[in-house]
Amino acid sequence: MKLAKLPDRNPVRLTISVMPELNAALNAYAQAYQAAYGEPAAVADLIPFMLEGYLESDRDFAKARKSHPGSGAPDAAQARGASKAMAGKGAS
Repeated sequence: MKLAKLPDRNPVRLTISVMPELNAALNAYAQAYQAAYGEPAAVADLIPFMLEGYLESDRDFAKARKSHPGSGAPDAAQARGASKAMAGKGAS
């Protein structure tokens, strides 16, 4: 088939602990997001996109992924698709 097999699109739940300063910064970011776009967004909904952007901007990480293909981690395009799918679920 011309279309490749679809990647795993099932979100994986992660639980993390952050320092109070980071929590405050994340909440401030969510407030800034609401001010910019006129829509509230929970910190938990913003974090996957923030992490994706961070990982995509890390050139050393991109080089490491290219040198270790088949590591089981999706490439950036697959990750974007998963994040967009998650965003669509949150919008309903």
